Amino acid sequence: MTSENSTIVQFSGLKPGRYEYDYVLDKTFFEGYENEELRDGKVIFKVILERRERMLLFTFTFEGSVKSVCDRCLGDIEVPVSGEEMLCVKFSDTETSEDEDVVLLPEGAYQIDLAQWMYEYVAVSMPMQHVHPEGQCDEEMLQYITEAHEEDDETEVRELGEGETDPRWAALKNLLDK
Repeated sequence: MTSENSTIVQFSGLKPGRYEYDYVLDKTFFEGYENEELRDGKVIFKVILERRERMLLFTFTFEGSVKSVCDRCLGDIEVPVSGEEMLCVKFSDTETSEDEDVVLLPEGAYQIDLAQWMYEYVAVSMPMQHVHPEGQCDEEMLQYITEAHEEDDETEVRELGEGETDPRWAALKNLLDK
């Protein structure tokens, strides 16, 4: 089964067994979430649903890239993402599960929307730092950032006076000297 947009899986009527779904997450999908770090991309998900009598077991395998912002030059950057995750869904009329790895659905549920989990799996798979390879950053922007930083340093020196130390740093230094 292939789906370009809908991440809803209707499981009512499915007999116990294994079912496969393919999804393509693109700009339209990512625009539904307000996260500047994760704005666009193309990520291909393969989802395997193992339907059991009182439980659904999902295995997500994904690979692709997302557009983000370079931490160094603030330019657009393609960040590769990939991973494999599992989600266990049980049917119960209790409100919450004590196990954070288990999602509970009411007994009468007939479908589940996987969008939030798929989004979170992509977001968590992104590296902490998004930086262009050496030499590929926007040189104009790097120059601008460097100049702005130098101006801030000069302003701070003028405000404190030559040779004076920011009192916050002096307090920290006193703590370290003890």
